[in-house]
Amino acid sequence: MQTLRSRMHEPVPKVGEWLKRVLEGHYQYFGVPGNRASLGLFRERIARYWGRFLRRRSQKGKVSAIRLGRLFTRWLPRPKVVHPYPEQRFAATHPK
Repeated sequence: MQTLRSRMHEPVPKVGEWLKRVLEGHYQYFGVPGNRASLGLFRERIARYWGRFLRRRSQKGKVSAIRLGRLFTRWLPRPKVVHPYPEQRFAATHPK
C-alpha cells in the first residue's frame, strides 16, 4: 500500500501496468487449486486501494464509479489458477 501511495501522482496507465504485473506475479505464486477466493479477495483489495488513491488525486473532480470499473477491468486481471493439482504435477515428473 505504501508503494501504491508513492505512485499516486504517476499517470494512470503507468500505475495500471505496474499493478497488472503485481497481480500476475501474485497469481503465479499463489495460483494453486482451492485458492481462487483468496486471489479474488486480493484483487478486490488492490482495486479498493487504487480507487481510494485515484479519488484523492484531484480537488476539482471526483472519479466516477463507472470510470473506476473500466480501469479495473482494463488493468487488473481476473484471478486464475495456474498450477495443477499436486497429483497431476507429480505424475508428470514421475510417470508410472
